[in-house]
Amino acid sequence: MKRVAVTGLGAITPLGNSVKEFWANILAGKSGAGPITKFDTSKFKTHFACEVKGFTAEDHIEKKEIKKYDLFTQYAIAAADEAIKDSGLDFTAMSQEQRFEVGVIWASGNGGIGTFEEQLKEFHSGDGTPRFNPFFIPKMIVDIAAGVLSIRYGLHGPNYATVSACASSNTAIIAAFDTIRLGKATVMIAGGSEAAITASSIGGFNASQALSKRNDDAQSASRPFDVSRDGFVAGEGAGALVLEDWDHAVARGAVIYAEIVGGGMAADAYHLTGTPADGLGAALGMKKALAEAGIQPDAVDYINAHATSTPQGDLSELNAIHTVFKGLNVPVSATKSMTGHLLGAAGAIESIISILAVKNDIIPPTINTQNLDPLIPEGLHIVLDTPLRKKINYALNNTFGFGGHTASTLFKKAE
Repeated sequence: MKRVAVTGLGAITPLGNSVKEFWANILAGKSGAGPITKFDTSKFKTHFACEVKGFTAEDHIEKKEIKKYDLFTQYAIAAADEAIKDSGLDFTAMSQEQRFEVGVIWASGNGGIGTFEEQLKEFHSGDGTPRFNPFFIPKMIVDIAAGVLSIRYGLHGPNYATVSACASSNTAIIAAFDTIRLGKATVMIAGGSEAAITASSIGGFNASQALSKRNDDAQSASRPFDVSRDGFVAGEGAGALVLEDWDHAVARGAVIYAEIVGGGMAADAYHLTGTPADGLGAALGMKKALAEAGIQPDAVDYINAHATSTPQGDLSELNAIHTVFKGLNVPVSATKSMTGHLLGAAGAIESIISILAVKNDIIPPTINTQNLDPLIPEGLHIVLDTPLRKKINYALNNTFGFGGHTASTLFKKAE
């Protein structure tokens, strides 16, 4: 099996529209939450979210092209552009044969849900005649971001989308990792994007009792592991990684952020939206990631928890961590306390956090958690309020999705 390096990172997030800005705000413990500006929330139970701020599509896409892309694809383009530039790869200088070896696997949980809403509203406000925008379908479908990125850069390698709800972009990263390891590509662009702060999305999550309704205290509403947590805070944005055959990266003198060494996937096989109390699927996914890397649990120095701030989900995950890492006191932090939950893009931006933690030997904090739930298993080291400086050789990133999907990625310090 080939080794796989991470050589480029890109991010569009509620805490900044570049990796540098995003990482600085994560370490500063800032919250990206605020009132929803994208639609009128007066009749909704939740009035706030973690929106992307200051994003201008024209900075990344020709004006005449913007109308062809839903916002989730626009975010994907911007994040991928940054990651590719960061990697130092120049696809325009490559031959077509070389670009046969470069692919894209891109994730989203909801795809063009904003486009879908917009088009149905227009249809129902008319006389019933089916007049739809010719870009309706290609703007909406989940795979289109992967396709657009391949077209943009002329990349002919493996190209598809992954959908596993909130585990989607971790699943994409694992798929890209496997593609390179098996020799089916030399370079892969992997990640995910989400633009689901829309009326139907917020209304639907409200109906399922998944969202926080702490409208008078939005900045501290995402409070993982806190006894008073009442649901997640919706987020949006994109995260992109450039993964590369290790030898190829070394040969061209690339800066290597980290090595990806394991990807574990499993299923809860339990409930449409809920998670089992013992976190069986989560534990299995983590164990598989460790086994693939050939390491024992005591080698892991940091866990970026999925930790959405839901009453059932947080405890389930901590029980799973306790099962796998019992007695090891591995530091755990929940960065959704700052970013909110980016749904299908969560795994990508949290992989970026995990990679930068490994590279810089620093663990970002969990904010807003004031009173730890007494049901949390004993012996877990949850990093609160301020970053923790610590030698980090391995970091594990967890993501879980509706339907019981679990995906954990494992990153190692570059050597």
